[in-house]
Amino acid sequence: MDKYVGHFIDTAVIKGNVCLGAHNRGYPVNHFQNIKNLEEDDLVYYKKDDTIRKYKVETSTVIKDTDWTYLENTDDNRVTLITCVENEPDYRRCVQAVEF
Repeated sequence: MDKYVGHFIDTAVIKGNVCLGAHNRGYPVNHFQNIKNLEEDDLVYYKKDDTIRKYKVETSTVIKDTDWTYLENTDDNRVTLITCVENEPDYRRCVQAVEF
């Protein structure tokens, strides 16, 4: 994650629940630095090889660092973005966006 967005192993890569993690501050590369500004209906684009998918934010919340429910597989196509919460080591910011 020092250079790239990380992919949660055992989650979807294209179809299903694509789960990604990245830094939002304090590192040379902070891909999720503006994640806390995402709101419902904002757009998120995901590119993997030659595939580009477009998603609309449905959920933006703070979860416990032990809460893995947002990484579970889904019947729809969605992207889940996870990052830390400033000064809250036991919590993570979680944004889920659904393909449209």
